[in-house]
Amino acid sequence: MLSLRTLLVLGRASNLPTVWSNCLAGWWLGGGGNVNKLFPLLLGATLLYLGGMFLNDAMDARFDSQHRRERPIPSGAVTAKAVWQMGLGLLAAGALILFLLGTTTGILGIILVGCIVIYDAIHKVITLSPVIMSACRFFLYQVAASVAVEGVTGWSVWCGLALAGYIVGLSFLARRESTGTAVNYWPCLALVAPILLAYLMNNGSYRTNALILSAVLALWIIRSLRYAYRAADRNIGRAVSGLLAGIVLVDLLAAADIGRGFAFIFIALLGLALLFQRFVPAT
Repeated sequence: MLSLRTLLVLGRASNLPTVWSNCLAGWWLGGGGNVNKLFPLLLGATLLYLGGMFLNDAMDARFDSQHRRERPIPSGAVTAKAVWQMGLGLLAAGALILFLLGTTTGILGIILVGCIVIYDAIHKVITLSPVIMSACRFFLYQVAASVAVEGVTGWSVWCGLALAGYIVGLSFLARRESTGTAVNYWPCLALVAPILLAYLMNNGSYRTNALILSAVLALWIIRSLRYAYRAADRNIGRAVSGLLAGIVLVDLLAAADIGRGFAFIFIALLGLALLFQRFVPAT
């Protein structure tokens, strides 16, 4: 019988708070409202994320047997067949829930599923696979926006692209964790895409909040990157884990005018992500 920990490790459950914050930010950028659709949105997104992570391990089983023997499949905690079945089932259930929220949401959900499957299939062999990973988060923003009162907006698209830039930088750095190759410096530039967008697009009273949150995000990025680039005691995994939790701060910056009540939800999700990382590896 599978243990709960095996399931949590397979699903990289410590990253779920970042999926939920993506949904909240995308929903807000789409105009908010339709609060009754938030729970099924969060549930559908959760199932898609978990399904994608399960398939990731199923498709990486051979690689993990050589480089990451602690993962559930090579360690013998679960069979590859079972992971395949659970992964496909989770993706199907998540897509169905999103379709129940509306045709547009369902179609965007199918596109998201396609990006997830393509990424899982090619991310170990295609250098530009982080771009596809970033597309997953971009389309999650659009899925969330589509259930809001205004639907997909220019803000959800632009902020989704900024988030995608952050994910590209994070993912290229993460690729170095398992391969052990030299760490490049250019991903740092991609990580600041949300800060650049916030500076260019916010004005008036919104700019103050955006500048404060940009400073917080910049400090978090610096805090995380020091583990990857310092000469002594380099730990890329810790850097990537910090940047993954920082997705919540990217989302908060995207929804800078969301109000204190919802802002505290984002802060709580950041704390939850960091807490979960103590028990379940983020990568």
